Amino acid sequence: MAETKLGFIGGSGLYDMDGLADREELDIETPFGPPSDSIIAGILSGTRVAFLPRHGRGHRISPTQIPVRANIYALKTLGVERIVSVSAVGSLREELSPMDLVVPDQLIDRTTGRPSTFFEDGIVAHVGFADPFCPTLSQVLVQAAKRQGVVTHQGGTYVVMEGPQFSTRAESNLYRSWGADIIGMTGLPEAKLAREAEICYATMALVTDYDCWHETEDSVSVELIVANLAKNAAAAKGVIADLATKVPVTQGCVCASALHDAIITASDQVPRETLKRLSPIVDKYLSIEQEVN
Repeated sequence: MAETKLGFIGGSGLYDMDGLADREELDIETPFGPPSDSIIAGILSGTRVAFLPRHGRGHRISPTQIPVRANIYALKTLGVERIVSVSAVGSLREELSPMDLVVPDQLIDRTTGRPSTFFEDGIVAHVGFADPFCPTLSQVLVQAAKRQGVVTHQGGTYVVMEGPQFSTRAESNLYRSWGADIIGMTGLPEAKLAREAEICYATMALVTDYDCWHETEDSVSVELIVANLAKNAAAAKGVIADLATKVPVTQGCVCASALHDAIITASDQVPRETLKRLSPIVDKYLSIEQEVN
């Protein structure tokens, strides 16, 4: 199939992509198992894109069980260079209201049980992650959201919790005291794995509730979230269609060279099986052919 540079990962309430021409569903096997679902590829606003529902169609995969390594790996094998993640989040700030859109620029990791690296089994890489979101792609996302008339907040800190339970009131207030802005369950390890795969990554965080800290608003519940998801999903689709027309042709940021000098293992010490498994990610720096030569 034709190379696909732009990918979208849909979150709660966004399980399919409308308006795709030349639509096809791709079932991709990876060394990390199958992705969450078939990847839907096609032409959107004149741009070839790939779409993957994070939780699977029908929302059957919990946050902890999402096969994130398989998802990112599969998109990488399609040639994806940029991923826009769509996530439902709770607000930790009065000014970030339900139905608003936040494009965060920082993360706090409160997950505990999720594989968060491709680099294991005889290879080690330490990738820089001080700025976890691609600034270029994030800016394009902000501009697209504003053109669509969505109330948009640029920047902010996203706390990623393990779930699937929601926060306690004490936790919610703790995160507020840390200066965090939004809370959700799916921003990590996606962002870390995308950086290891040298893929630009930005998040379209759609606010559905005020978590449980707010004294006058209802505490977060599935009923409350579902009530706002349909509206958020409709807005997200409009932003995605707009963004697809504005993405730069080439990566002009540090994301594309994140692995440069990050792989610390001597090339002659990396097992051949590991090199083979990670070839879509590391071939630019290490390959079985280079090892043979």
